[in-house]
Amino acid sequence: MKWDSMPNDMNVADLIVEFLIQNGIKDIFGYPGGMVIHLINALDKRKDKITNHINYHEQGSSFAACGYSLASRNIGVAYATSGPGATNLITGIANAYFDSIPCLFITGNVNIDESKGNLPIRQKGFQEMDIIPLLKNCTKYATYINDKNEILYELQKSLHIAKNGRCGAVVLDIPMNIFKENIDLSTLRQYEYKITSKKEMDFSEILAILKDSKRPCIIAGMGVNPYKNNFLQLLELLQIPIILSMPNIDLLPTKHPLNFGFLGAYGLRMANFIIHKSDVILSIGSRLDIRQIGAKKENFAPNAKLIRIDIDENEFINKIKENELQIHSDCGDFIDKLAVCLRDSNDFTTRNYMWHKWLKICKEIRQTLKDKDARFETKAINAISKYIPNNAIITTDVGQNQVWVAQCFNIKDKQRILFSSSFGAMGCSLPMAIGAYFGSKDSNISQDSINTKIYCICGDGGFQMNIQELEFIRKEKLPIKIIIINNKSLGMIRHFQEIYFDKNYVATTKDSGYSTPNFKKITKAYGLKYFKIIKKQDIKKHIFSYPKAAIIEVIFDFDTYVFPKLEFNKPNCDQLPPLERKLYQYLLNL
Repeated sequence: MKWDSMPNDMNVADLIVEFLIQNGIKDIFGYPGGMVIHLINALDKRKDKITNHINYHEQGSSFAACGYSLASRNIGVAYATSGPGATNLITGIANAYFDSIPCLFITGNVNIDESKGNLPIRQKGFQEMDIIPLLKNCTKYATYINDKNEILYELQKSLHIAKNGRCGAVVLDIPMNIFKENIDLSTLRQYEYKITSKKEMDFSEILAILKDSKRPCIIAGMGVNPYKNNFLQLLELLQIPIILSMPNIDLLPTKHPLNFGFLGAYGLRMANFIIHKSDVILSIGSRLDIRQIGAKKENFAPNAKLIRIDIDENEFINKIKENELQIHSDCGDFIDKLAVCLRDSNDFTTRNYMWHKWLKICKEIRQTLKDKDARFETKAINAISKYIPNNAIITTDVGQNQVWVAQCFNIKDKQRILFSSSFGAMGCSLPMAIGAYFGSKDSNISQDSINTKIYCICGDGGFQMNIQELEFIRKEKLPIKIIIINNKSLGMIRHFQEIYFDKNYVATTKDSGYSTPNFKKITKAYGLKYFKIIKKQDIKKHIFSYPKAAIIEVIFDFDTYVFPKLEFNKPNCDQLPPLERKLYQYLLNL
């Protein structure tokens, strides 16, 4: 970046905008406020290069930044003013951190001379708040800038931290007076980072373990997703079952012959049985959390040797197996180097006969369990998925709607599914869809992205949490289809109350304190198209190919369920409802 070629009459806000432009960011999300007024003015001056999108709640802005980042595979950016503006960003900031999404968040603060500083008082300036301590546990980096000459250094440092290693959220908190101060580019300190040489990996032990294995499989986590094409080449060499983490279900099409679904508490039975029967598990880019392996670690893949590849070395502190092989590496590097080793190894020039036999067993498990947990809800989601085009991005909310999509959506080759997975934030789907719309347009990954269709799937509860963003969609004429799965209840929690509290429903159903509005009237108020689906026969192609924004309300009974569901402290293959004992034993003995 040639900063010496920039005009010398810039202020800090101008420099921030130029920095974003030069880093390929074409869209930014935020909400106006007094402490960021100079940033808003600077964005307006460069509106030919970067668009300032105004959401209707700061949380919407922060989720939109997450969606933008995921769709564009670039940094997502959102801003807010001080005090309540900054605190309203925190849910989306935490989402970016826990889901490893590279995002930069900029918060304004009061003028330095209005700040309480070290005074033992709660507040001096109006809407003053020291936001940095609140962000300590949900950012990779967060700092308060009180020197205008540090702005370029902090911008460069923040982007480097957000996008390198395990990605995540960074925050710059900037006082109002710093935004408006003029700068001399020649005096600005710049961030310099050392390029560390990549540690050579010894693949001899991995190859030896694979060579001796009879029932190997791969668990592919979100760390693999950016390296999809390279991973597919590795699959061609290995030809072994692939089990996905839930947030990574779009890595492979549903019908890929080696795709056996996602594992875990709400995972597919076939995936959990295959994991249980494996003798070697190669886990790439997955942190193997409790929702994946179960509450009792000893029940997870009891007969398998575990090889873990993770870019975050701290994850290895949480051991899954005492004798696991841990490899600290970027997933892309590991995939490429393992592929080279396999090609060069005489032991893998022809595929292991036992692996063919193992693959046949896995396909038998798949066929035996086919439609075992089918219900109206899952059949409806599957039917809807047939009418969503190949190049679509689908966002979901959190709750039953998310799990149904993970379990039953027929994913096509170029589709993306965006979740709030680790953080699990209700209300994320609608603003993430907005961010994904602009991110897909700004993506340099594929020419197909220019025609990407966006579908937002949410429950009636999550939809209401950021319902105000319908005005954004109306105002900017975004052709997003919003699918509301309406069971007039908070279905996931209602189900828990049915199982664990003897159907004592509290604050989850119409009769116990929870309610839903008339979504048709709300749709009309925002000037959007409305469709209603009550039965499976109502699911028609023209609804999902409608060219403009639309709300599609899908009516379910209030007593909806997510099955299969892991029984507490049981192995992953012991999911509810329990399989017939004879069938269960047959699958274990295959």
